[in-house]
Amino acid sequence: MMSTVMNSADSQPARIPGYDGGPLTHQTGLLEEPLFWLGHLSSCVQSEEAEELLFGADYDAAGDFQRLLWEQAEWPTFTVPLAADHRLYVVYRTFTEDTGTDYLLHHPDWDHAELLARDDGHFMGPALSWPELVAAADNVLLGGSTTDPHARLLLLLPAFGDDEVPDEAVGRLADALRARTCVEDPESLAAVLLEDQGASGPACWTTAGHGLSVNDGPYSFRNPVNRCALPADHLVRVANALAP
Repeated sequence: MMSTVMNSADSQPARIPGYDGGPLTHQTGLLEEPLFWLGHLSSCVQSEEAEELLFGADYDAAGDFQRLLWEQAEWPTFTVPLAADHRLYVVYRTFTEDTGTDYLLHHPDWDHAELLARDDGHFMGPALSWPELVAAADNVLLGGSTTDPHARLLLLLPAFGDDEVPDEAVGRLADALRARTCVEDPESLAAVLLEDQGASGPACWTTAGHGLSVNDGPYSFRNPVNRCALPADHLVRVANALAP
């Protein structure tokens, strides 16, 4: 199964300014594989209950699929377009000793992309509030890896963290899980994922001066008090680019 997916990859490498590594390849066929989503969402699982709901009988198959994904030389890269020519990039970093998924934001006028989250053994995030996540998933803009809002929502979910999730969020996430995976109980899984919210856990988002959206996550680049925080002017441009 994996070999079929790999053969469908776009062989032309892409470049993200200021981001080293690769070659980056647009492997959109992965988004059609239910087993891909199980591995992609695995970092969102923080309990045995969530693990069982996510993997079920596909635990071994999902593990084999993910292992082959990380062993390839190419770096699968996915794009979610935003308003005013901004782009969110999701990059599978397949370094042998440093695998992980990077979430970046770029605009053609910027000299480099902003790293918003790292999903690996040294997790950094969250990068997105729930309104920002939904806005990116639903904007129907062309030019990305997929226009499907369910795929976009799941693709960006590991970079999300928000302690004020609306009641309808469970149904929204369940719809995405039902559309893109083969999990048996998408409603229960959605509820658990939104309760645990992965490695970062829920973060409190506030609006600072000039409409700047920031959070209090201890590992977030968008928390201005962190030592790893983006510079103030970069926080502003990131917030403006992601604004719902």
